[in-house]
Order: sequence, then C-alpha cells, then structure tokens
Amino acid sequence: MKALLIDDERLARNELRRLLKAHEDIAVVGEATDADDALAKIAQLRPDLIFLDVQMPGGDGFALLEQLEPPLPLVIFTTAYDEFAVKAFEFNALDYLLKPVDPNRLVAALEKLRKHAVEAAGTPAESRLSAEDKVFVREGERCWFVPVKNIRLLESEGNYTRVHFDDQKPQLFRSLTAMEERLDSKHFFRANRKQVINLAWVDGIEPWFSGGLLVRLKGGLKVELSRRQAQEFRERLSL
Repeated sequence: MKALLIDDERLARNELRRLLKAHEDIAVVGEATDADDALAKIAQLRPDLIFLDVQMPGGDGFALLEQLEPPLPLVIFTTAYDEFAVKAFEFNALDYLLKPVDPNRLVAALEKLRKHAVEAAGTPAESRLSAEDKVFVREGERCWFVPVKNIRLLESEGNYTRVHFDDQKPQLFRSLTAMEERLDSKHFFRANRKQVINLAWVDGIEPWFSGGLLVRLKGGLKVELSRRQAQEFRERLSL
C-alpha cells in the first residue's frame, strides 16, 4: 500500500518513516510539507494512504481533505493536539495518532487499515446490490424495506450517511465509503467527497463553476460535480 507523509516537521516525518520500515506492506512513496505541496503530491503519486498532520502552513489538514476529489486516499491523522480528534473522525479518518507517535498505536492503526482493505476486497461485483434488490433501512424505531432503485442520493455526515428515497431521508450509522462498496457502480456515481447519486434519477445537467457541472435529480435535489468528476460523468454517460 502506497503511503504519503504530510507534515511540516522534518523530524516528525523522519520518525514516522523509520517506524513504518517495520511494516513491509506499507511503502512510503513521498513526503509533503504543506497543503499545496500535499495536493500536488497526491495528484502525482496517487497514494492509497496519507498520514496527515492537522496544523500546517497554507491551510490545515481538514481544509486539505475538503479539496480532494474522489477516489480519496485513506487517512490517518498524526498531530500533537488531541482536541481535533472528534473532527478527524467526522472526516472518516481511520485513526488519530498523537505525536510523538507511539509504535504500538501505529501497529493498531495499521491493523485497522488492513482490516478495512480486506473488507473492501471482500465485496466482489457479483455480491453488490442490483437496482432490483431491496435493502432494510432502520433509523431509531422506524424501519423501511427499500428498493435500491428508489435511492436517489446518499450523503456523508461524518461516520453517518443520510439516505434519500421516496419522501424519506433517514441517517444510518455507516460511512458513505462502506455503503458505496455495496452499490453497483453501473448505477451509482461518486459525485464528490460527500455525495453518491443514482444515475437513473438524473433529471437535468447544467454547466457550473470552473468547468464543473450542476446535476439536478428528480425531486429537486441538486448536486455539484467538480471539473474532474464532471469529466468522468460525461465519459460514463456518453455514447
């Protein structure tokens, strides 16, 4: 698994690189020292995993994640401050390590990483939900048995996902990435970091800022696509 270290402190990067040498399945492919450098390195190296400091020159780690476009690398935060932990997990971070990084905590974080990779690999295409399948959805005391084709939009809300179908939009305790892995990519499209749309519900498209697109779904919902995702969207839907 390719890893990128993002931290403005050289000593912290060197120490993390040293600790990762004990883990042969993790290959450090590069380092970045600030947000702009990180964006360029992520685009160039396409890492599977980033170790991300929170406070850096040119913008914090959260602002950096807001600028990334799918497919997103997995994230393990490394920081000297514990007050950002809750916010980190709202960004679906795998783990949150305090500096100086404890080797045992790093081992635990990488075990989470490996488990996630095994679970993702264990969802073959033939086991994904088809448009005609039905899924059981529950929020509190309310339950629904919903045809997958009726789900028009899924939205990430931290470790939760809000599912839009019919006139309902319950919030489920499951990440958007985990739910996306169960859906058929022929019918569902990752529009941006926080939203997945059902292509069958697209009602209209119009140009948007910086080469992006604004997609209107039946029922009135609107979803923004960045220039990069707009290009993939056009390729998916073109003759």
